[in-house]
Amino acid sequence: MSATDTIRDTVTSNDVVLFMKGTKMMPQCGFSSRVAGVLNYMGVQFTDVNVLADPEIRQGIKDFSEWPTIPQLYVKGEFVGGCDIVTEMTLSGELDALFEAKGVTFDKDAAAKIREANG
Repeated sequence: MSATDTIRDTVTSNDVVLFMKGTKMMPQCGFSSRVAGVLNYMGVQFTDVNVLADPEIRQGIKDFSEWPTIPQLYVKGEFVGGCDIVTEMTLSGELDALFEAKGVTFDKDAAAKIREANG
């Protein structure tokens, strides 16, 4: 199976996927840590893919999304964005709306607390 096939299979068979440096319990870069931290704090169940473990996946995800940086968040097979976009969406409430529209369970109170703390 090619890297593209593996990536496509991963994003279509899991509701929420974060391609990141490291894992959700041990991120290996600040940007990955921020996005994983937001998802963990909001109680979102997500699949983490450590791009550092496989160079083909690390390059393949950039080609797949046509996005040059890691981390990359996918929700129900749709590319959402990287750290800056996820941060902006979290603070604006757009991430909540996306999760609601896609049927992804998350802690609405936790999401509100993030906005309060950064308001």
